Amino acid sequence: MSITTYQPKRRTFQFNLGKTAVYIILILGSFIAMLPFIWMILAAFKTGQELRQIPPTFLPQEWTLDNFRTIFNDEDLPLLTFYGNSAFVALMNTTLVLFTSSLFGFIFAKYDFRGKKTIFWFILATMMIPFQVMMIPSYLILVKLGLLNSLWGLVVGSAVDAFGIFLITQFAKSIPNELLDAARVDGASEWRIYWKIALPQLGPAMATLGMLTFMFNWNSYLWPLIVLTEQQKRTLPIILNWYSTQHSTQIHLTMAASVLVVVPILIVFLAMQKWIVKGISLTGLK
Repeated sequence: MSITTYQPKRRTFQFNLGKTAVYIILILGSFIAMLPFIWMILAAFKTGQELRQIPPTFLPQEWTLDNFRTIFNDEDLPLLTFYGNSAFVALMNTTLVLFTSSLFGFIFAKYDFRGKKTIFWFILATMMIPFQVMMIPSYLILVKLGLLNSLWGLVVGSAVDAFGIFLITQFAKSIPNELLDAARVDGASEWRIYWKIALPQLGPAMATLGMLTFMFNWNSYLWPLIVLTEQQKRTLPIILNWYSTQHSTQIHLTMAASVLVVVPILIVFLAMQKWIVKGISLTGLK
């Protein structure tokens, strides 16, 4: 009786010209898209003389942190104050948008009431209205509320987001109704069902929406420029534009200031990268 031994199949490398060409194009496209960002970071560590020399250099000949020291030591630029203003507006708006979007999205997805579709489509219709159309009415409302030249004026008008409600509604539809019914049988209130059952299920969608909302509010320029009139209350994008105008010939300082503005967004993205990728992948499956 002969004994046959199992030999695992060797994986053979198959060259696919089409896929390889696509990967090469994607890599080149990604590099081209990231090139200005990479150049900005490298320029922040160069001296002003090196940035002005011809031919230009890609990597710094001598890495220096003097640009960052100059910015932090500038008495006309209390950077920590502006960081605090931007962080307050971005974090408050993100928190409120996540709360209202998850609550309203869960209601639209799992509850039936009269006028539900009409209200939902009305909310979606607001996404089609350009911001420039709503800018003057919003400004007049802030004047009536006494919130002009206040950081709270940037928060109140952005507490509800139509896109966020739409996004969370689509995710909330995938929560099994049996899970909610079981909680009701156990005596859970509707608020407890939302807080203890629905929110954990909406984690990936909440992370994606939170990142987009934080990034939008952190980079917002036009509306804060209109609402905030005092220099000390303004946010980083406004100050960055002012700083680049004041130091138009000192490109190295402008690049260093730009890096400092971008760093918080990178930190938030890296911290939530796993959830964001999961949320995007789930969006593609729906």
